[in-house]
Amino acid sequence: MDRKLLDLIVCPVTKLPLEPLDDQRLDQMNAAIAAGEVRNQADQQVVQVVAEALIRRDGHVVYPIIDGIPILLEGESIDWNQVVE
Repeated sequence: MDRKLLDLIVCPVTKLPLEPLDDQRLDQMNAAIAAGEVRNQADQQVVQVVAEALIRRDGHVVYPIIDGIPILLEGESIDWNQVVE
């Protein structure tokens, strides 16, 4: 993801900065998605693993990046707590 863009975008709900989800946490999230354990904030099951994602700086919410575009919609975001439970 373009660093200039990353410096500009924030969480649409809290306005906290976002940062790339590191490979270890991305693998952890994708494993939970593959196991059918992840639902987005709109309460829909997430079925597609993601190649990239952004996490809110406080570590609580993940926003997927699809085809290089960050999906910054509250309903599409993922509560990180369900991944690490």
